[in-house]
Amino acid sequence: MQRDELADFLRHRREAIRPAEVGIADGPRRRTAGLRREEVAMLAGMSVDYVVRLEQGRSSQPSTQLLGALARVLRLSDDERAHLFHLAGHRPVPADGVARMARGGLIRLLDLLGDTPAVVLSDLGEALAQNRAAVLLMGDHTGLSGDRRYLAHRWFTDPALRAVTPPEECEHHSRQLVADLRAAAGRRSGDPTVTGLIDRLQAASADFRRLWAEHEVAVRRADRKTLLHHRMGRLVMDCETLMTPDQGQMLLVLTPADAETRERLELLRVLGIEEFPAESADTSADTSVEASADVSTDRPADTSTGPHTETDTDRDASSGDTSRDTDTDSRPRS
Repeated sequence: MQRDELADFLRHRREAIRPAEVGIADGPRRRTAGLRREEVAMLAGMSVDYVVRLEQGRSSQPSTQLLGALARVLRLSDDERAHLFHLAGHRPVPADGVARMARGGLIRLLDLLGDTPAVVLSDLGEALAQNRAAVLLMGDHTGLSGDRRYLAHRWFTDPALRAVTPPEECEHHSRQLVADLRAAAGRRSGDPTVTGLIDRLQAASADFRRLWAEHEVAVRRADRKTLLHHRMGRLVMDCETLMTPDQGQMLLVLTPADAETRERLELLRVLGIEEFPAESADTSADTSVEASADVSTDRPADTSTGPHTETDTDRDASSGDTSRDTDTDSRPRS
């Protein structure tokens, strides 16, 4: 771990982020360049004290989960994110690992789209990021783990999800998902993440086995889909997909296809985000997105009691580092 280099890198990246980029008002009395340490801590879900220690080169080795949160908050590019992991003494988490994040440029596009719902997806249908308009339309779908994060797995193993799709469109959606997964499998030949997903789908769904055997291949680019929304009723959406050059991530943009849908989306923005009960979160999230864009994910019940705080003691216990500096920081914080 290169503590001094890591500290310098984090300070400079923090100072380079404008508060407005992360949804924080930039008032006239603000004296700090970029984000304050307190703001980084709040957005990343860690203690202010640990952020201070990181920037002073006095921390224990941060976990990969913490590094992923910092990279997200600081809007790091792929190269910057990999550099962050190397400075902290970790190999960058593989693209399909639990810390996979949307590219920095796609995150900025989400912000620029404003009231137009947009989602950043992986090539396996994982929702990596959403703008506020997409959260209003779909709920927040970026926190899944295991096979539930893959759209195709949910679609073929949970028939209840199809209830929000008109019956006449279900076969079309199924074929789209399978053909797109076939294209991803071709690009990532031999990737155990993809082959494992396909094997589990074939074991779980006769419908998937039928369509997979037909060997249809097609990358999703543009489509029109009907969503039977749980609050707004029938919504007809045009879906445009913009792929990154390596086709590893895509930006899905959803626009209303008719005047009635446009009016209902405007009403939804006025009503704001509905708070779903924890016990029905999975159902509520799924029923508001599967039919609209074939990109939704469940919204798991939040069992946390507050923001996660990663302590030096926890990290030392997991890494075996017992040489941590125990000094307390008395320097004024920005």
